[in-house]
Amino acid sequence: MKIPVIKKLVDSFTLDELAQAEAAIYAEQQPAIEVEGEDEGEQLTHIIAAMWIKNDMAEQGTDLKTSLRTYTQKVRKSID
Repeated sequence: MKIPVIKKLVDSFTLDELAQAEAAIYAEQQPAIEVEGEDEGEQLTHIIAAMWIKNDMAEQGTDLKTSLRTYTQKVRKSID
């Protein structure tokens, strides 16, 4: 998971575009948008993170930095 890639996705694409990219990867197709990552798994991780952050920003009224911090805390807790 690379934070700069996630930020770029949040800033550059809509939820719909991200959802379409997610579906393309699940269907083993090339996404219509450019998603950085070493493999499909990492690309999918970046897309899912960006979607979660965009939803959190909309629901909670927070900025990117706050929602990103919340997301990374959730990831850390799930690993511990």
